Amino acid sequence: MQTHLDLALSPSDAADSARLTDHAARALGVTPERITELRVLRRSVDARRRHLLVNLRLQVVADEPVPSFEPARFDYPDVSKRDPVLVVGAGPAGLFAALRLIERGFKPIVLERGKEVGERKRDIALIHREHTLDPESNYCFGEGGAGTFSDGKLYTRSKKRGDNSRALERLHAHGAADSILYEAHPHIGSDRLPAIVASLRRTIRQAGGDILFSTRANGLVIRNRRILGVTTQRGDTLDGRAVILATGHSARDIYELLYREKLELEAKSFAMGVRIEHPQVLINEIQYHRDPQMAFLPPATYSLVYQAAGRGVYSFCMCPGGFIVPAATALNEVVVNGMSPSLRNSPFANAGLVVEIRAEDLASFVTQHGPLAGLRCQQALEREAFNHAGGGQTAPAQRVTDFLEGRASQDLPESSFIPGLYASNLAAWLPRAIGPRLCEGLKAFEGKMRGFVTREAVLVGVESRTSAPVRIPRDRETLQHVTLQGLYPCGEGAGYAGGILSSAIDGENCAEAVARTIGTFMPLR
Repeated sequence: MQTHLDLALSPSDAADSARLTDHAARALGVTPERITELRVLRRSVDARRRHLLVNLRLQVVADEPVPSFEPARFDYPDVSKRDPVLVVGAGPAGLFAALRLIERGFKPIVLERGKEVGERKRDIALIHREHTLDPESNYCFGEGGAGTFSDGKLYTRSKKRGDNSRALERLHAHGAADSILYEAHPHIGSDRLPAIVASLRRTIRQAGGDILFSTRANGLVIRNRRILGVTTQRGDTLDGRAVILATGHSARDIYELLYREKLELEAKSFAMGVRIEHPQVLINEIQYHRDPQMAFLPPATYSLVYQAAGRGVYSFCMCPGGFIVPAATALNEVVVNGMSPSLRNSPFANAGLVVEIRAEDLASFVTQHGPLAGLRCQQALEREAFNHAGGGQTAPAQRVTDFLEGRASQDLPESSFIPGLYASNLAAWLPRAIGPRLCEGLKAFEGKMRGFVTREAVLVGVESRTSAPVRIPRDRETLQHVTLQGLYPCGEGAGYAGGILSSAIDGENCAEAVARTIGTFMPLR
């Protein structure tokens, strides 16, 4: 007998394989000895009630030999002699686009402005240790994109881009743990992602594709409203049958390039604010109601939303057992982000706490900068944060209680942010569109999570790279740019995704679109 079974168990029972087998046997009316296989297909924590539960979907085999588990297989043919397609950016959108192009018989040539993941690690260590920032190799730029060293959360609510399972299976095939195939909120961890990213690179190269590191696209080759290739900072020209543009939300020079080329761009809503950090034990106690069973559960998370004066205020990219990290991409700016290692074993929990920014909030920028207004607004806030910090990559910070009272903090709590915090009255200099709404949102969140507003919590500025402030419009059917044939804006930087998984899926979709339409293109030059 093989069947699927849904159970809701106490955390201690769900964590004990023998008890789990006993529960499954009772539910099926068999003895535990008759069960030969019990595989977790889905697991989630239900903390809505006073008594915690773990919801499980199991595949159970009884009275039969254990079936062999066949992981998903992917066919990567030799494409070394096939038609080239350029992929600009080696984040999840670019890497997954490259893999799908290989499956469809095209040779991807991936251009990445940053370094391969091993060298990138050293540059990131220098940010922490010496406050030395390489504008081309940092938390945002380099092999694997922004997600490589900032968490690796794989959860997305969006299903409109397609089935998530294929992308998860591809990551699993390249070294991710089995748990990403069944956890409700799958997570790889910033300590394990580099090896998976390197494995993706090896697959692309072994199949005859290419990845060019430290190669920044700085020009487009256009003829008759069709893109023929790109130029690089070295002066090289690379030709391709199509160009997939997957540069991420922080590649501001790409937006500026498209603007100079008079290609259509659109301003879009985004969000900015701060990072909030608490002791993880406090978040556990709040979310798990101080239940003794919480010892059997992973570090608790939260997701908070509120409407303040017509704008959404919400938590973003919550990192249990994580760290706040410096995510600037240029000198004289301070940007923070969050990440968690695979074990989520830091004593701190952090999350973005941000306010929605709409076009009407950017009137002072729109007149001068048009569709780049949001980008310029981001830059202005990041430079303001730099001016209110202590130099280098230290970040301005304020205790939550002091922020609500509008007074400067005399001291700051211990923090995970390695470059260091600098006491600053954020309430005095955050823009009016953000600061007062954060205050209102924090008070509302205290009503939802008693203890959330505490002197132990600290706000760290600024969280400004939640998503791209610009959209590169594309045709809904062909996924090509609305006016430039052969250019496929892709992923988070183009305004069509929001995280690792949705970006990966969008990359695959763009590769499929290339394969569908490439036969209609004229030959290269």
